[in-house]
This record gives sequence, C-alpha cells and structure tokens, in this order.
Amino acid sequence: MDYDYRNIKSKKITYRFIKRLFDIAGAGLLLLALSPLIAVIAALIKIKSPGPVLYKGKRTYDRNGSFQIYKFRTMVVDAEKLGGPSTALNDNRVTRIGAFLRKYKLDELPQLVNILKGEMSFVGPRPQVEKYTQLYKGEELLILDVKPGLTDFASLHFIDMDGTLGTENVDEVYLSKVEPVKNRLRLKYVNEQSFFTDIKILALTIMAVLGFRNQITK
Repeated sequence: MDYDYRNIKSKKITYRFIKRLFDIAGAGLLLLALSPLIAVIAALIKIKSPGPVLYKGKRTYDRNGSFQIYKFRTMVVDAEKLGGPSTALNDNRVTRIGAFLRKYKLDELPQLVNILKGEMSFVGPRPQVEKYTQLYKGEELLILDVKPGLTDFASLHFIDMDGTLGTENVDEVYLSKVEPVKNRLRLKYVNEQSFFTDIKILALTIMAVLGFRNQITK
C-alpha cells in the first residue's frame, strides 16, 4: 500500500498549528475569566501560609531543554528538601489551603501562563522532573518529542495520585509502580494524538474535576 507522506506531514503541521491557536485563545480567555478566582486563591495562600504564592519547578521540555512550571504553592516552603518529589497521602508538607487546591486541581491554574508562553499545551504528556526523564530509554524518549500538557491519559488514570501512592515509601512506589504505567499512557498519547483525542481527554478531565471520576474508563 502506498502512503502519501506529504499529505501525512501536511496534516501534522495543520494539527499543530490549530492546536497552538486553540492553546493561545483558550489560555488567554480562561486567565481573563478566572482572574477573580486566581486573585482570591493567591490571597488565601499568602494569608494562610508563609512563603511565595507560586511554586516554580524545573521540568524537562524536550530532549535538550527544560522550563519552569508554575503552580499555586500547596506545600510548605522547601518541601522538596524535606522529602522526595512524590507526595504521600496526608503528607504533612501539604498546607490546609494546599489540600483543597490539590483536591480540585486548582493548583494547576498558573500553568495557563506556561501554555500562553508555548512551553505547554492543554493536552500532552505531563511535564516530568529531570530525575525521571533521565531514566527514559528506547521508545520512551519519544515522549520528549511532544510538547508537555496540562492533562493526558496518565493524568486521568492517576486522578487521585496521593491516594495511589499511599503513606509509605512513596518515591519507591512511584518509580516502580506508577512511572512505568504513566510512560505507557504517555506513549499512548504520542501515538494517538489528534483533534479527537485532545477533545476526548479535555472532556474527561473536566468530568473528573467536577467529580464524575467513576465515569472515566481507566
């Protein structure tokens, strides 16, 4: 069977172009519409917990670079120095306001800025710390060829990450049991990315945030 590779390439370029336009328009509109909520969250973090409003963490961007991901700070200052990168169930590093933000994924709102900057997309493999991307091998390296996103198949599968990790040896549990599954799901997105896939993931993510988590097929 003969394939029209020029047509396939053209479709990929069109998909990426329209996806970028959607990211810019969607992130811009959401930042504008949610600005009162963002301001309230920022004020509560500042009042309830000493330290900066935002958490800025280094994440791998592609095979050669990195960027700073933005989140509302949900843990005490220097939390990563007090423990590993994974968060346990009822982790004592998580602040009271932080627990609420994490439950409803509101801590992820500042990543709309990452999307506007072109460092992330609404849908794509979740950005990972260098500690773990350095362990990628073989086809796992393909994950780094796709722009990271706010949500993906792995985010949906592990919608309650703290509960999945439990309370003990969370970094070991993450590396041995969670990360391999995440990488398979990241590769699933790499291989299946399309307008339909993106819309499906966004719809399921909205359902999950609204509490319809039992309706999501893992």
